[in-house]
Amino acid sequence: MDRRRPLEKLSSTTCAPHPTVLSRKMVSHPDIAPNDHKAYMLYALDQARLSLPSPSKFCVGAALVDADKNEVLSTGYSEELPRDRPSDPGSTHAEHCCFIKVGDGHGISDFDIAKVLPTNTVLYTTMEPCNERLSGNKTCVERILGLGDAIKVVYVGIREPDTFIKENEGIKRLEAAGVKVVLLDDDEDLRGKILEVTFAGHVRGK
Repeated sequence: MDRRRPLEKLSSTTCAPHPTVLSRKMVSHPDIAPNDHKAYMLYALDQARLSLPSPSKFCVGAALVDADKNEVLSTGYSEELPRDRPSDPGSTHAEHCCFIKVGDGHGISDFDIAKVLPTNTVLYTTMEPCNERLSGNKTCVERILGLGDAIKVVYVGIREPDTFIKENEGIKRLEAAGVKVVLLDDDEDLRGKILEVTFAGHVRGK
């Protein structure tokens, strides 16, 4: 079944950015119209642009959102936060960084944030959450599912290219577990922008 949804136009009304308390500091986010999935994905893409380009990884961005209040809870990008956290080895992916920030803001582990997430929490990520890592470390799909039903919907910009993992079944596994996944790759302009940022630092076409 095609789970893609039509994208709504950006709001012509702008308001003052609303703040979020994360890791004991105030972070401001842009005001985005409710259910404007493209705008939220573009905001996640803004995060991806902050990731240091490298041929050994993708530059991915993510945003965790309270869909009922239309508020950004946290954002993250590839390797934004230090790697090898206690009992959790490996580099930090964009989605993981979102979870860490929520946990830090409440003084709890990112594994325990389900109890503090709003009822209708959704995740925007520029690329399909990983279901396999060459390092063998915990995947983003495992982290999402480890929160139970705390994350209701995952909006995905593009499927993971086969550069490192030949067949990532992140979307398939999330859907099999009952998580709704909405793939936004039918917008060619958005898809092109995401791919450009995703492959920053890669030598392509050879």
